[in-house]
Amino acid sequence: MTSDDARTAELRSRVAALMVQAKTDLAQLVSFKSVHDPRQFPPAECERAAQWVADAFAAAGLTKVGLHETADGSKAVIASRPAPPGAPTVLLYCHYDVQPPLDESAWRTPVWTLTEQNGRWYGRGAADCKGNIVMHLTALRALGPDLPIGVTLVAEGSEEQGTGGLERFVQANPELLRADAIVIGDCGNFAAGLPTLTQTLRGNVNVVVGVETLAGPMHSGMYGGAAPDALAALIQLLASLRDEHGNTTVTGLPNDQKWSGVQYPADQFRADAGILGDVDIIGDGTVSDMLWARPALTVLGIDAPKVVGSTAAVQASARARLNLRIPPGIDPEQAHKLLVAHLEAHTPWHAKLTIETEGLGGAFSSGKGGPARTAMEAALAAAYGKPPTTQGQGGSIPLCNVFAETYPDAEIMLMGVEEPKCLIHAPNESVDPSEIEHMALAEALFLSSYAKA
Repeated sequence: MTSDDARTAELRSRVAALMVQAKTDLAQLVSFKSVHDPRQFPPAECERAAQWVADAFAAAGLTKVGLHETADGSKAVIASRPAPPGAPTVLLYCHYDVQPPLDESAWRTPVWTLTEQNGRWYGRGAADCKGNIVMHLTALRALGPDLPIGVTLVAEGSEEQGTGGLERFVQANPELLRADAIVIGDCGNFAAGLPTLTQTLRGNVNVVVGVETLAGPMHSGMYGGAAPDALAALIQLLASLRDEHGNTTVTGLPNDQKWSGVQYPADQFRADAGILGDVDIIGDGTVSDMLWARPALTVLGIDAPKVVGSTAAVQASARARLNLRIPPGIDPEQAHKLLVAHLEAHTPWHAKLTIETEGLGGAFSSGKGGPARTAMEAALAAAYGKPPTTQGQGGSIPLCNVFAETYPDAEIMLMGVEEPKCLIHAPNESVDPSEIEHMALAEALFLSSYAKA
């Protein structure tokens, strides 16, 4: 047995022995109703979660620990231990805030109580992102307090709300989080048991589109047929944004890109997405092409009369909220300009069109080379017994772009415990505890080996 094999076996044993504590940690974290929205949940829940994270990482050996208020009122936990002479520093990211439970009646287990069923641990935040907090914590505990490398932990308190508190904090306090490598613990494997680094994140353009045609609703019997129906105009406008195959068709926006990484089997995607019966997967590319390489326009909501209570009237106005996801290589400002131009060109009947821009976010692509990436790929392979693959992710993490701009020499890697069966953001969120165990081992191996790189 080589010294590397012996070190892997030793750390594997340590992590396995820590899994009882990991479950206790996650149960405590899940019990905090840490939704960063005072309209729904008391701020004290986020404060309790933040303090727990600070105390836990201090106990794990990080020596400089503090809670820092950010511009949106949330608190970022920052804990660090300086690097020994000549060793690099790694920044570990996670967030302790969670999505609201949504429909509590749809949960099969208590929302805020970690519950084991069929080998998985259920509860809001069990995967996103409290499972990743436990991943970081377990890795550091396995290494012991005398770390061979500099480590800084930052736990965000408002990631799910997208209010940008930590992004602005990083820009104002760059030295606090400066590192040679950054591990974003807010992603996951393509499937449980398949080690995966997330290579790309899509950017986004969010707009609210309004269509007006009449001074007010008019009786459909007396005026329907000649009076321009605003809801029909909106439907026609929205239909122009996809072709008959489901491809996004914003004029001037490329939609034929190919994904070169892991391919998402169609049958697996149908199951993961819950596609009904014989309903088609849309788009003329592969599933991976459509998810990670091409733009995707989604209608998030429509303001129109509900069926129950509606009257026989031609509608005077209607609105829709649109979300355009864009892959790396497409500038969000240019995508926004093309979307606006398309909407203006395809509005029927000279209807009055308004477009309110809610926000833009750039796509992100992590580097593929460098000593940190090499060490992480080797660590994942050792932890899982198979080489890692790469995937894209449809979601956006604006903080990644801030990190890349603030620390241009740092290697940024995205990973974590959030595989598809976790159902993050949905009712019945869960985590596979073996993913916490394997990913914690991989991170411990990475921190150990990168210290010598």
